[in-house]
Amino acid sequence: MRIPDLNNSDNLLGHLQRLNSRQAGLQNEVSTGQRITRPSDDPAPAARVLEMQAEKQRIQQYSRNADRGLEISQTTYSAVSELKKVSDRAGEIGVLGTGVLLSDPSAAQSYAKELNQLIEHGLQMVNSQYAGEHLFGGVKTDTAPFAATRDAAGQITGVTYAGAATSAEFHIGEGAKISPFNTPASNQELGNFINNLVAMRDALQSGSAGAVQAAQPALRASEDQILGAVGDLASTQTRLEGDQAQNEARFSELEKLTSKETDADLSETIVKLTQTQTAYQAALQVGAQVMRVSLLDYLR
Repeated sequence: MRIPDLNNSDNLLGHLQRLNSRQAGLQNEVSTGQRITRPSDDPAPAARVLEMQAEKQRIQQYSRNADRGLEISQTTYSAVSELKKVSDRAGEIGVLGTGVLLSDPSAAQSYAKELNQLIEHGLQMVNSQYAGEHLFGGVKTDTAPFAATRDAAGQITGVTYAGAATSAEFHIGEGAKISPFNTPASNQELGNFINNLVAMRDALQSGSAGAVQAAQPALRASEDQILGAVGDLASTQTRLEGDQAQNEARFSELEKLTSKETDADLSETIVKLTQTQTAYQAALQVGAQVMRVSLLDYLR
């Protein structure tokens, strides 16, 4: 009878180890539903999965940027819309004030007082903040962008823009950036608008119908600037919402592709597992028969 040598024993043990490892891997696939859990499981698909995961992380950052940008744009839009209301009322006061001054000059003072409150409200709007950062100062967000000067009675006599000449931009996609803020040039126009309100108030306080009429064209020009800012901010919101939808679609598609690369075909995996278990049991039986042969058996 032939005695198994050391080489045969090593080969058998190696074969059993490979079958056992294969069996464990397939059992893990069945339990987790994942075909790839480590790069060594299948290097080529694993590399593609790593690339897709990196892309998903970038898309998530783009989405966070777009979300924050949309919130900033919406808050800015709300403030500029308030300025539009101030402009509408100031235009009405200009028309009414002219008529009142011609008939009852003393009544124009009540309109001047109302304008004074509108000026204060306008200053509050242009110095609006979001999450502790000023909205109308460009990249200079830590201080109020508009400084007001006041007379002895506390009335605002003028405002000056102290913000930056550039606005922050957010990356919202591959090679795509957008600023959700009002433009610095438009910010300066908002300061001019408040100064035009001051001029209208002063004209009413002076009691001169001619001065009130002279102040109206500048206010109308400011209203056009405000309308332009409202339109620009609305367009920015539309673009941000579109980018959000695109990023969500891209992320969802990458999820499907990742799943396709990593998910196990359970029916196929179970068949392979059964085959491997059968082969393992057969190898054990053959090994047991072979390894039973010893030197003592040979001597007998």
